[in-house]
Amino acid sequence: MEKGFPECKKCNRGVLLPLSDYGREGAAITYKAWVCSNPECGFSIRIDNGEVSFGKPIGFSEK
Repeated sequence: MEKGFPECKKCNRGVLLPLSDYGREGAAITYKAWVCSNPECGFSIRIDNGEVSFGKPIGFSEK
């Protein structure tokens, strides 16, 4: 069985890609968000301050 990324259940065309970030104290936050690889879909799921949210836009940081 080959391991891979989970299929997006919203569009069934893309896969969910994990994104990581850093916390306020500089500690790594692994898999903070998952986004669909299909740009037409736009599905995302993320964790912010212990709350799970769906569909919020994932932006790029200039840092």
